[in-house]
Amino acid sequence: MLVTNSTVPVTVLTGFLGSGKTTLLNRILSMNHGKRIAVIENEFGEIGVDNDLVLATEEEIFEMNNGCICCNVRGDLIRILGNLMKRRDKFEHIMIETTGMADPGPVAQTFFLDDEMRDAFRLDGVVTLVDAKHVLLHIDDGEEVNEQIAFADVILLNKVDLVSRIELDQLEARIHSMNSTAKVYRTQDADVDMDSVLDIGGFDLNRAITDDPDFTQQYRVEHPHDKKITSVGIRTPGDLDPDKFHEWMGDLIQNLGPNIFRMKGVLSFRGDGRRYVFQGVHMLFDGRSDRPWKEGERGNSLIFIGRSLDRTALNAGFNACLT
Repeated sequence: MLVTNSTVPVTVLTGFLGSGKTTLLNRILSMNHGKRIAVIENEFGEIGVDNDLVLATEEEIFEMNNGCICCNVRGDLIRILGNLMKRRDKFEHIMIETTGMADPGPVAQTFFLDDEMRDAFRLDGVVTLVDAKHVLLHIDDGEEVNEQIAFADVILLNKVDLVSRIELDQLEARIHSMNSTAKVYRTQDADVDMDSVLDIGGFDLNRAITDDPDFTQQYRVEHPHDKKITSVGIRTPGDLDPDKFHEWMGDLIQNLGPNIFRMKGVLSFRGDGRRYVFQGVHMLFDGRSDRPWKEGERGNSLIFIGRSLDRTALNAGFNACLT
């Protein structure tokens, strides 16, 4: 996504029930970080209570309590965003707090759906809170928790004061086996530096990949229970045939798109002196030529995060595109 000074950065704040989202939101609204933030809250239920829990501030706060933001009220989200832009001078950043049961994927897709949304907003990142004490009660059988972790650019492993260091190490290793690119911070009462959750550039094609050129080599720890949600990284030299790659990627999205939560990478196309940078969310793919390759830098690095991914098949399909 092209980043311009006119586009408004948007942070999606997610996490399972009781993970500490409102606590983090209150910190963001009360700390002196120099940003004016508009907040969109989503609750799932007949009445809304989260709005009563958010500190009184001068910020713009909107509440959506007629359904889950990831399904039947996404149209309401688009409408609220449109109304917000009429008061563009009152804020510099938008924070969307989802329900504890929300899948962040459809929310993220909102900002890729049409040119009007892309021109007005840029998805800065997905921040997921994880309850270190209780997440293991849900992680094996709760799709929502797994999807929230899989989509995250930043994960706050919260309530660390309630578990031992050994338990934290095991949990963090498990999280990294599910999403090897997310940055993980251990927190108590969601206390984290604001630079770690705001303006992180998680969905910025110019920053998402290049800030960490070794992202596919991180955290290669596998957990025996993590067979559904996994990270598959590929790193290899050589040049790709662009036609073969796009044909393979098209087939991949068509057949496996619903199970691919995030994908991103930097590729070397035959005959092109520039890097090709891409990322995707489910069925949506965004790729373009980037800056020229530096000497000795050329190669291919990409990663897929999703459900029931076949590492062998992904590697074989990608290697078949090499010249």
